[in-house]
Amino acid sequence: MPEASQVKQPIGVFDSGVGGLSILKALRAELPREDFVYVADSGFAPYGERDQGFVLARARAITRDLMSQPGLAIQALVIACNTATAAAIHLLRREHSDLPIIGVEPALKPAIALSQTRRIGVMATRGTLNSQKFRTLLAGLADQAQFVCQPCDGLADAIERDDAEKIIGLCRQYTKDMGQFGSQAGDIDTLVLGCTHYPFASERLQALVGPGVRLVDNGEPVARQTHRMLTSLSPDSAPGQCRLFSTGDPDLLQSAARRWLNIDVPVQRLLI
Repeated sequence: MPEASQVKQPIGVFDSGVGGLSILKALRAELPREDFVYVADSGFAPYGERDQGFVLARARAITRDLMSQPGLAIQALVIACNTATAAAIHLLRREHSDLPIIGVEPALKPAIALSQTRRIGVMATRGTLNSQKFRTLLAGLADQAQFVCQPCDGLADAIERDDAEKIIGLCRQYTKDMGQFGSQAGDIDTLVLGCTHYPFASERLQALVGPGVRLVDNGEPVARQTHRMLTSLSPDSAPGQCRLFSTGDPDLLQSAARRWLNIDVPVQRLLI
């Protein structure tokens, strides 16, 4: 285990909006004594329907800000967004070689381990599904299972805004478009939630696909990988603290953090 450092540095986490709170939740469970700084880039969301150059520019700007702001000085960065990971992580690692940077990707490998029918659904943003990183991942696993990939335009934004009617309608539409769910041969028996927003719609999705279908997200694996990559752990015995920032409406992030993580702290507006 890494030796404790006397200087407590936070772990930076960012997403296009509130969806990365699903990753932050897993990180806090895995590393309860660490401090976290979370940035919701809601003023420029959704990433999944933006081009790669735009997403890369936003990822660079947020990373620079998290590394340079007084009082932040992050010790590691978690890109809690599949689209941003695909567009930017290789360049960010090259540009910031001394900073541990952890990304996310749709949990295809864990889904294969769970699936009995070998037919797996993948719900993700169009940006993630069209990325070279995802296509490479998919091609490497094509002989192990059949993947039914569904672009879910608008779903992340509906979850961002907590628009219950739209969330239900889109979840119903996209699961219907994917085909039959179940445990029989030819059925989709495992569903990958390939956007960090989607776990917050998991109850609605489970009701639509049936109780026997396994839903898989990447929160816990990302948290474990972050733990492994840290060069120091907090010496404090007290629970870590969270600071929340948003480039958009602070109320959206504050409401989501209170609702999903039971975190009730002021959200600071970030102008980058």
